[in-house]
Amino acid sequence: MESLRFAAHISNPPAEFPASRVLAPNRVGFRISAQSEAAAEPDLSVTVNGLKMPNPFVIGSGPPGTNYTVMKRAFNEGWGAVIAKTVSLDSSKVVNVTPRYARLRAGANGSPKGQIIGWQNIELISDRPLETMLKEFKQLKEEYPDRILIASIMEEYNKAAWEELIDRVEQTGIDAFEINFSCPHGMPERKMGAAVGQDCALLEEVCGWINAKATVPVWAKMTPNITDITQPARVSLQAGCEGVAAINTIMSVMGINLDTLRPEPCVEGYSTPGGYSAKAVHPIALAKVMSIAQMMKREFADKDLSLSAIGGVETGNDAAEFLLLGANTVQVCTGVMMHGYGLVKTLCSELQEFMKKHNFSSIEDFRGASLDYFTTHMDLVARQQEAIRERKATKKGLQSDRDWTGDGFVKESESMVSN
Repeated sequence: MESLRFAAHISNPPAEFPASRVLAPNRVGFRISAQSEAAAEPDLSVTVNGLKMPNPFVIGSGPPGTNYTVMKRAFNEGWGAVIAKTVSLDSSKVVNVTPRYARLRAGANGSPKGQIIGWQNIELISDRPLETMLKEFKQLKEEYPDRILIASIMEEYNKAAWEELIDRVEQTGIDAFEINFSCPHGMPERKMGAAVGQDCALLEEVCGWINAKATVPVWAKMTPNITDITQPARVSLQAGCEGVAAINTIMSVMGINLDTLRPEPCVEGYSTPGGYSAKAVHPIALAKVMSIAQMMKREFADKDLSLSAIGGVETGNDAAEFLLLGANTVQVCTGVMMHGYGLVKTLCSELQEFMKKHNFSSIEDFRGASLDYFTTHMDLVARQQEAIRERKATKKGLQSDRDWTGDGFVKESESMVSN
């Protein structure tokens, strides 16, 4: 694996944002830590894989990072980092349709009044010429040398193509790569996106190509559309990636319009399965991130690797949950599409309120604090039985299945709910 060669291109960065990259002799072994200083407000800054961010909130790859104008807006609003929309060598093969989004509301089918809880997209990667995106990456790094710009890349199953893409993108001065092994729709026949992330043998080979060429940190973005997400995460880390990002969107059919009998989003009367995001996926994302975090703690505890969590983040509390499971950063994409780039101010404020409530002064004070409280069902049974013996009391709820009754069913169900 080639050593990391950081260019000294940071010139007079603003005092509030220290230099973005910490010098290190090679890509592997960066220290992940939060920089805590005495201040009235809790410190949100984090250093991940040598990359210094003012806060852990990252623009996730997608429409919010689709061009220079919107990425500049994200930096100006205060996002900790920006991951650009995924690029490949040949944008001519990328043809989007419209409409390409559909929303799920908390209410009756098709109700226009309910809260938006789900969002589906059938959008492809960037359809802009690579040369244009490279020019904009370079311009952004020249204007914001102290801020973190991460390039999301995806290519076909072709070593030379991956190497060319990495080389050309690195020349713009980007700080890291996120490898899109997870796009659930688009061009699986070309062995792109989730077609690689769902095949561990293929994933290992492609990660080997990437990590032999890249000289900046590499994050592998995982698909949730797989039985055990820890398997591709493990393979990616073993193959040299410095971090894992999870989850990408969940394959879904948003719904059927009961007036027209056509699926949504509807394009000329037809549709195709797409990627599901927003609030409704948050619990699923928490479970996937928890599994990856446990695996990383168990199998890679001696290495400084990172985990970037994604899935239904709209509040500071949503982010706190991911951080408590061990995530280093938290990505937001659909949330920005729904609430705008100014959402980062709310996220930071709410996360600081959570930290003040528990007297945490830095992210590292609580990162991963909840991870050890997950166990097996058999262990839960053993723990409860022991607690009952110690308390000499009756456990909450019903003693066994024979105690359920038809008349009191709802109250009996409520008696065994923890929240």
